[in-house]
Amino acid sequence: MEQHKLGSTGPSVSALGLGCMAMSDAYGPADRGESIATVHAALDAGITLIDTGDFYAMGHNEMLIRDALKEVARDRVQISVKFGALRGPAGEFTGMDCRPAATRNFLAYSLQRLGTDYIDIYRPARLDPNVPIEETIGGLADLVKAGYIRHIGLSEVGSDTIRRAHAVHPIADLQIEYSLIERGIERDILKTCRELGIGITAYGVLARGLISGHWSKDSGRAGKDYRLMTPRFQGANLDANLALVESLRAIAGEIGATPAQVAIAWVAAQGQERGQEIVPLVGAKTRTRLIEALGATRVTLTPAHLAALAKAFPPDVASGTRYTAEQMAHLDSEKPAAA
Repeated sequence: MEQHKLGSTGPSVSALGLGCMAMSDAYGPADRGESIATVHAALDAGITLIDTGDFYAMGHNEMLIRDALKEVARDRVQISVKFGALRGPAGEFTGMDCRPAATRNFLAYSLQRLGTDYIDIYRPARLDPNVPIEETIGGLADLVKAGYIRHIGLSEVGSDTIRRAHAVHPIADLQIEYSLIERGIERDILKTCRELGIGITAYGVLARGLISGHWSKDSGRAGKDYRLMTPRFQGANLDANLALVESLRAIAGEIGATPAQVAIAWVAAQGQERGQEIVPLVGAKTRTRLIEALGATRVTLTPAHLAALAKAFPPDVASGTRYTAEQMAHLDSEKPAAA
């Protein structure tokens, strides 16, 4: 698999990354053995970037990754970890804490759960409104100097915050949602990252499975699935969004690929179009879905294909917001850049 350097200061990683959140019950039940087998299959296929968060099932995901990687040479993978999200005993999210003292505490637990002595890319999951980003990044810079983390990343923050953070310490990459139906970063964030030499790792490239070609109105009902609580998966919004998938299915049929493969390839192509590599994170929790996603690396989208996709998926085409209103209000990435 091709390798791409994350920005001007980040590591070289595989052209696709593996997002592991779904392996810890966020998207309904997951099978532990199959999850570990999927990580192994990803590594065998050349994927080196493994993404997690310390709050994914309250540490379960990190321990799963530790077990999956226990026989794997540490320098064969890059582990990316999000931190700072606070959760209560019932699993509810209660805020963010990105104070340097809290960050050191979160990191210590992650190192233990992952069974490693360093993390390749460490990033606050969201902006902490109570802590200046300069203070958070300064604390992370100290951890880089101490050798506990190799690179600093960001997640779901806007251009102004990106610039302030990058002025304190080089930022390797921004992790942010990007897909055919979620193109908010095209307003200014992509330009800012390119200007500063910051890489992009894109999550939600299949809109959490919504545009994968596998989702239906009955999907997710068998078990607790976080997606069913989000606007795009509800009521008339879901009907409208699934209708969009039929357009994608038709285009994919002409290309000779699946809807998921075309959607992933489209995200990767946006980086090539803008002179900045974008690494899609695929959230496969089974080998079947992983194998399909890997096929995206063999999809070549011609100018005609890209034009057809642009016509079928103009900006803001999705029905409903990507998170609930409360969550959207706290997303720094949704705030317009200062004039």
